[in-house]
Amino acid sequence: MNGNKVNILMVDDQPAKLLSYEAILAPLGEKMLKAASAREALERLLKQEVAVVLVDVNMPEMNGFDLADMIRQHPRFESTPIIFISAVHMTDVDRLRGYERGAVDYISVPVIPEVLRAKVRVFVELYRKSRQLELLNRDLEARVAERTRQLQQSADLLELATEAVIVRDWIGRVEFWNSGAESTYGWTREEMIGQDLHEMLKTRFPVSNKHVRASLLASGTWGGNLVQTTRDGREITVATRKALQQDHLGLPRAVLEIGRDITAQLQTEEALRKSERLAAMGRMAGIIAHEINNPLAAITNAFFLLRDHPSLDQQARWYAQIADHELSRVARITSQTLGFYKQPQHTVPVKIDCVLDEILELEERTLQFTNVRLEKDYKTQVTISAFPDELKQVFLNLVGNALEAMQTGGRLRVSARDCKDEKTKRRGVRVSFCDTGSGIRPEHAKHLFEPFFSTKSEKGTGLGLWISKGIVTKYEGTISVRSLRISGGHVTCFSVFIPATDSGLQQDGPGGGNGIPEVNSQRLQAASLGDDSL
Repeated sequence: MNGNKVNILMVDDQPAKLLSYEAILAPLGEKMLKAASAREALERLLKQEVAVVLVDVNMPEMNGFDLADMIRQHPRFESTPIIFISAVHMTDVDRLRGYERGAVDYISVPVIPEVLRAKVRVFVELYRKSRQLELLNRDLEARVAERTRQLQQSADLLELATEAVIVRDWIGRVEFWNSGAESTYGWTREEMIGQDLHEMLKTRFPVSNKHVRASLLASGTWGGNLVQTTRDGREITVATRKALQQDHLGLPRAVLEIGRDITAQLQTEEALRKSERLAAMGRMAGIIAHEINNPLAAITNAFFLLRDHPSLDQQARWYAQIADHELSRVARITSQTLGFYKQPQHTVPVKIDCVLDEILELEERTLQFTNVRLEKDYKTQVTISAFPDELKQVFLNLVGNALEAMQTGGRLRVSARDCKDEKTKRRGVRVSFCDTGSGIRPEHAKHLFEPFFSTKSEKGTGLGLWISKGIVTKYEGTISVRSLRISGGHVTCFSVFIPATDSGLQQDGPGGGNGIPEVNSQRLQAASLGDDSL
């Protein structure tokens, strides 16, 4: 095909006829290809595209019917129109034979120029339109392929996004659910497609759903924090942005929602606020303890002189001794409060039993109020190098948790023993806190030391045990928990192992030999849970 011209192939063994056909068809303005034999015609067809073929039926080497049959066998020309031209009368049988071989029309000699031109023009225009359609189809296919590639790239980017990207229709049924949504909520794409989004997620809006829809219709967007439920039943807070998609008539069709789980961020911010409040309270307590320390010393000295004064009778002297005893206790609490406030710059030698006694004395009132019986069992002479306030923080947290689990009374055993850790073979002190409280559910036990995990509902931040584990790990120690159900109740035991410094190891300890017995932590916990203890 040359430019917009198409090729017309004329096949006849007589050159004069070929010239006459060329003259008749010249007004069409197309390119004429001439072939004097069937062989030459086939060679032309293999080299060039042809819109229509004019074939003489009677040719010496190969007649028109056989040539048409060979043309039709080639895949490129199985639909190429063939017009037979015959100088002899053709019967209906001859015509049927021609149609079976692929003929689309017949022209008898003498040829009427107008008829030949009209018939060829029809097939030329059909060929030209077919080629144009093919070009349009190829262009359309290329555009579709490019658009598909772009959409696939967009889909791949959405899949890589860590945020939950969701498309739902205006009614609420999910149409798209990316991998970020799968990891955020727990449901797979197959499970969510076609489901009502906010019914599945049990969404709670900060405003009414009617207000959200009105905002989408008015401005096309909406943003806010939603409280939603994951597949495993957890409630999470999701920062969500919504965008309305409209159809060609401007009616709402779908809503694009992009959400990011900010639960941990909000918990961290709340924990920081509480930490700041607690730090401020600690500083205030330190200031108060410092300020009352001097007058407290004067009052204590006065009561020391007063209790043995000769002017007092026996009953007054007894009351003075009680007051002196309570003042001594207040003095110790003041000293301990200052100890929390005034942190040393470097680690100092620490006796675990002394730290435990200070902590338990602070909790004495709570023990009495909750009717919890305290049992202490100290068998340790090892000294460790640590920051005392950090150990107090760990032990206070464990004791506080135990007391919260025994609101209606119970027993708390605190034990400290010199031992050797089974895994590291290091010597140190193992401190155990065993209580007869409400126990710990098995599914909660594996999450206890994770940040923000709490079994106290709204009251806890979920940071106490996580911070405690961090402190213990800093000293290359370990902290573990075990909770059992026995005799209709529960026994929970937290065990803390803290390695001792070389200088803190005693040569003559309660276990003989090197002074520190090798204590199996599980046997120690089991012993704590026996009939003689808890």
